[in-house]
Amino acid sequence: MAANQKVVVVTGASQGIGAALVKAYRALGHQVVANARTIQPSADEGTLAVAGDIGERAVAERVIAQGVARFGRIDSLVNNAGIFIAKPFTQYTQDDFRAVLATNLSGFFHVTQLAIAEMEKRQSGHVVSITTSLVQNANSNVPSALASLTKGGVDAATRSLAIEYAKRGIRVNAVSPGIIKTPMHPSETHAALAGLHPVGRMGEMADIVDAVLYLESAGFVTGETLHVDGGQAAGH
Repeated sequence: MAANQKVVVVTGASQGIGAALVKAYRALGHQVVANARTIQPSADEGTLAVAGDIGERAVAERVIAQGVARFGRIDSLVNNAGIFIAKPFTQYTQDDFRAVLATNLSGFFHVTQLAIAEMEKRQSGHVVSITTSLVQNANSNVPSALASLTKGGVDAATRSLAIEYAKRGIRVNAVSPGIIKTPMHPSETHAALAGLHPVGRMGEMADIVDAVLYLESAGFVTGETLHVDGGQAAGH
């Protein structure tokens, strides 16, 4: 492996933004460890697919261990895996609560802890997490307290970790998307969803990929939550 060839872990990598991130990092020549519950093995020698639920510690351990065994190091981590359930607060079930916390918080904790431990060995690394604009911009049309509870925790931890590891060469940032045009949003909902953004359109997956890649290259940026939300965080 070339000395400048980074190794990037991407969770939630089987479809949507995660799959687009894997493609973008490979286009840059980086090696990728791609995780998702049902991800299929990759024919690309530069992509290692590791299936499993990132909310389980053993899966996170396997993702990092297999990445190091295959590529020799971990340079970056993109915490993209997430569950979003929009419901009135009193209608959330215990199953909803457990599922969202497992992926959004436990998954973040386990794989980030293990990835940073590898980055410390090289005194260099970058973590970027995908949150949601609803953390700072609650919307009565989209009741989503569990998203705010969990992704809000990730947003706060981003700044905490950025300061904790600033002098050890490890940067920690977040991207806060608005509503992005992915397969989870049926086309018949697009017009209504576009109207929730001041710019009058939904985001594209490329908008999030571009933001992550900017942070990847921005060596003087850490502790930042980059809003890619069509102006939602600025107001309405």
